[in-house]
Amino acid sequence: MNKTQLLVCALLLLPFAVVQAGQNTLPSRIVQAVQLYSDQELVALIRENTHLQRVRDVDDCQLYQDIQAQAEVEQRPAYQFLYGDMLAYEVCYDRDVELGVTYMKRAAEQGLAEAMEQLGRYYHTGQLVQKDLQRAILYLREASALGNLPAQKRFADILLSGYGSPLDYEAAYHYLHNSVTADRSQHSAIQRRLEKLAERLPPRIVERARSPLDS
Repeated sequence: MNKTQLLVCALLLLPFAVVQAGQNTLPSRIVQAVQLYSDQELVALIRENTHLQRVRDVDDCQLYQDIQAQAEVEQRPAYQFLYGDMLAYEVCYDRDVELGVTYMKRAAEQGLAEAMEQLGRYYHTGQLVQKDLQRAILYLREASALGNLPAQKRFADILLSGYGSPLDYEAAYHYLHNSVTADRSQHSAIQRRLEKLAERLPPRIVERARSPLDS
């Protein structure tokens, strides 16, 4: 038997020898390479609130360095938001709430409506940050203008609870009136808010607020 044949035999017998020795050096499962998300795909995950589950439970934190690079170097807003959320909730990183919120704000400053909505919600409820209704209104109003339905509903709720400026009523009505949803329960919830907002507006303002978004 020549050297080549001996080498082949040794390689074939190696897994058996390792197992026999109780030294299982093979991985318990094969980890497949994960592709970086497109911006569109990542925003869809954020809207469904499945982005943290995806990177942790499905992708097994394989992309954590790529996510950080996309947030810090490339400064892509969807990745800034994802990186911030991961830091804030200790997903694939040690927890750093302050840095996490900083990256959420950077995403909002770049116009990501989902980041604006989340920050508005946090300032409304006092989650991760100190409760600040004025900041909440600012973020939610901007997200509402970009068509974010959760922001539009929360923006209207804050106004109807007695906070904010009466000048915002028309804007809140305008955004909700032009919202689109196939969910019947959502449609009913929107209609209830519109009726309450209309009670606080003169009829001519309600009529004006019903104009299409592009008019």
